[in-house]
Amino acid sequence: MSVLASLARAYDRLPDAPAFGYSREKIGFAIVLRHDGSVADVVDLRDMDRKRSPRMLLVPQAVKRTVGIAPNFLWDKTSYVLGLTAGPGKRLAQEQDAFRERHTLALAGTTDPGLLAFLRFLEGWNPEDFAARGCSDELLDLNAVFAVESEYRERFLHERPAARALWNEMSASRSEEAQVCLVSGSAGPVSRLHPSIKGVWGAQSSGASLISFNLDAFTSYGHSQGDNAPVSERAAFAYTTALNEFLKPGSAHRVQIADASTVFWADAEAPLAEAAENVFAALVDSDSVADDEAAATLRLRSRLESIRQGQRLEQVEPDLEGIRFHVLGLAPNAARLSVRFHWEDSFGTLTRNYQRFLSDIAVEPAPRDGFPPLWRYMLELAVLGKRENVPPKLAGEWFRAILTGGTYPLTLLSTTSMRIRADGQINRLRAGILRAVLVRNFRMEVPVALDPEETNRGYLLGRLFAAHEEIQRSALGGNVNATIRDKFYGAASSTPQKVFGLLFNGSVNHLQKLRKQNPGRGVNLEKLVGTITDRMSPGGEPFPASLSPAEQALFGLGYYHQHSEFFRKSETGSAHKEADA
Repeated sequence: MSVLASLARAYDRLPDAPAFGYSREKIGFAIVLRHDGSVADVVDLRDMDRKRSPRMLLVPQAVKRTVGIAPNFLWDKTSYVLGLTAGPGKRLAQEQDAFRERHTLALAGTTDPGLLAFLRFLEGWNPEDFAARGCSDELLDLNAVFAVESEYRERFLHERPAARALWNEMSASRSEEAQVCLVSGSAGPVSRLHPSIKGVWGAQSSGASLISFNLDAFTSYGHSQGDNAPVSERAAFAYTTALNEFLKPGSAHRVQIADASTVFWADAEAPLAEAAENVFAALVDSDSVADDEAAATLRLRSRLESIRQGQRLEQVEPDLEGIRFHVLGLAPNAARLSVRFHWEDSFGTLTRNYQRFLSDIAVEPAPRDGFPPLWRYMLELAVLGKRENVPPKLAGEWFRAILTGGTYPLTLLSTTSMRIRADGQINRLRAGILRAVLVRNFRMEVPVALDPEETNRGYLLGRLFAAHEEIQRSALGGNVNATIRDKFYGAASSTPQKVFGLLFNGSVNHLQKLRKQNPGRGVNLEKLVGTITDRMSPGGEPFPASLSPAEQALFGLGYYHQHSEFFRKSETGSAHKEADA
């Protein structure tokens, strides 16, 4: 099933989905009219919070604006409705005239009192009346709706039965010759311009197109706009409405993967779809699970823990095994949207691929605060650890590899190594990334925890580097502003022959000092260095001129394992001392 067809099906399951021909829009204020068309009040509809956010209201579906002038029905921004704007307003008169003309023609012959009051307003409105009423300039360029004074608290003008009937009639009358819809397979009028998609991070706030044919180079056989790929108006409305619902702020169907606004949904009935979507959201972003004692939350946590421990989904939640699941990543691309990735398969396949990712990335010691969300791993690839600096293409390719179970992008290895050399930080997350690439791409057997029997020279050199650093730290009392890791890690991990001679010379002096301060510690560290060097290329050159990318990754992993072992023993020793005291 195509992504559009699945989204159209998802529309039918939305609990509060707008009806065909309507959309939720940001409305800033309401103009309350008397029956003679005069303005009784201007009511600010924005939230009373610090941001003063406009209210989301269901209104007749917005027109698709490009560069032309096109008014909405019974609502619009102030340049159309009032002839006012906070900007230069080069075509205010044309926009206001277009709004007035459209409604004069559409409402001709109406007998509804509310619609007649609206027509009288259009005839008598003077833009200077806005300032005379003491209205705030903050309302300029916001969207406005109308209401009749006697029923303002009950409904808006566009919600009156006569207005709804007229809008439905207008929507049907603009239908053109029916064609077979590529999404639904049914015949129907074709949507020339698909509704805009809003909520994609970095895209235009007014919305962008997922599908469009706006240049001659994109057309074929003389077709224009939507005729190049016929999608019915109902199908276009359904898939865009569902996607906009998934993308809206606070939606439980979206996560941000670098610059890709990622939405996900299950192709199933509501209870099962919601269960699968909750599990996926928690797998990708464990912070999204509420920290409470509710039965639903406890059950979700139990399922997550079982999946992370390697149990098959058919054992944990058999009803979710065969559900079709979709993951769609969207990124801005001028006035359009770019599909960074789209994945579709069974939810059982998804969980197995996720379990494989957890197995690839596992290193010891395990995290103290549980499984980190995926975005925490991606922050390790970013300069200064900022989300906006995560390499977008790399993040998308990596996420796709996790979903599909395919090989990771090789730039993941080089980018992680580069970040380690740049800031000198080798933490559990970065060590896990290095291990994951080695396991999946290079098909290597890589230890999860410290392995004294491992003979790979990259791994041994990393352990040896950590041992020299520990000798320095122990000799200087731990109060070292910059260790050898800060100064020599990059060179040691890539060209060890140039560095390790200097490190051995420095360690000789530090060991002499350490033997006077703590003889036992000095002997143990000296034995460790000897044990590691004895395992390195017996009879050959222990320090090669250079290391391959895979060996550099093993260098970082060996360093992390050995460094963590020192830290663990240090904590254990401190605990024993406190107990003895």
